[in-house]
Amino acid sequence: MSIPARVNVVTIGARDVAALAQFYDALGWPRGQSSADDFVIYRMAGAVLALYPRDTLAEDGHVEAGPISDYRGVTFGVNVERKDQVDEAIATAQGAGAVVTKAPEDAFWGGRSAYFADPEGNLWEVAWAPLFKFDERGSLIVD
Repeated sequence: MSIPARVNVVTIGARDVAALAQFYDALGWPRGQSSADDFVIYRMAGAVLALYPRDTLAEDGHVEAGPISDYRGVTFGVNVERKDQVDEAIATAQGAGAVVTKAPEDAFWGGRSAYFADPEGNLWEVAWAPLFKFDERGSLIVD
């Protein structure tokens, strides 16, 4: 058997689950009903975003938590259907407490993108590409 080519859950190991959850709540993202004090999930288009205590997540994976660097080498992406939604999304993120690391700008590849960091430094890109298509749930369709 091969591993299915899909991502169902992305878990962020949070230093402070409650504080980070307040940020994602402020973005207007819908919480899953099974959320608890130390585990918060958000319903996304085709996947789930989870927040879980960083040290407990490392322990579960049998790895050392180690120090946190400014850039972790991972970026989360939110693709939007319209060019103007990039600017709107960044304004919403900034209003919720994000740090904008790259203001919205037209990209060399023909789209528009911007970046923000959540309160714990997790990096998110918001992008629009003229050729991207989405299904009825908002999931990106890749040919």
